[in-house]
This record gives sequence, structure tokens and C-alpha cells, in this order.
Amino acid sequence: MEHNTDGTIRKNIRIGSEVEIVQKQHQRSGELTEGFVERILTKSPNHHHGIKVRLETGEVGRVKLVVEY
Repeated sequence: MEHNTDGTIRKNIRIGSEVEIVQKQHQRSGELTEGFVERILTKSPNHHHGIKVRLETGEVGRVKLVVEY
């Protein structure tokens, strides 16, 4: 079952979660990249712009949406 979860809260994101991120170069356009979390880079429990992660593809960005927890 899919449920869309807020990407600004670290506990909503796990290794292997399917997420949509905005990469730094796409912040203005808001273009989203979908993938699976390889590593969570933000240490704090929340971040107002989204938790920063690295996807399995090596792309880094801030989580806008957790597609599957």
C-alpha cells in the first residue's frame, strides 16, 4: 500500500525507502527524482527543506515525499 509521507522528518525515512527527492540543481524547477534510499545524510531529526539522502543511483537531494516507507 502506498502512502505519501512528509520528507522533512528523519524517522519517516529508512534505508531502502522509495522516495522522491529534489537535487540541488533542480531546486528552482522543482524537478523530482524517484529512487531508493542508500544513505541518510541529515543527522538532525527534522529539516524544513527535507532530509538529505543519497539514492542507490548515487544522486543526492532532499526528500520531498516518501512514496513507500
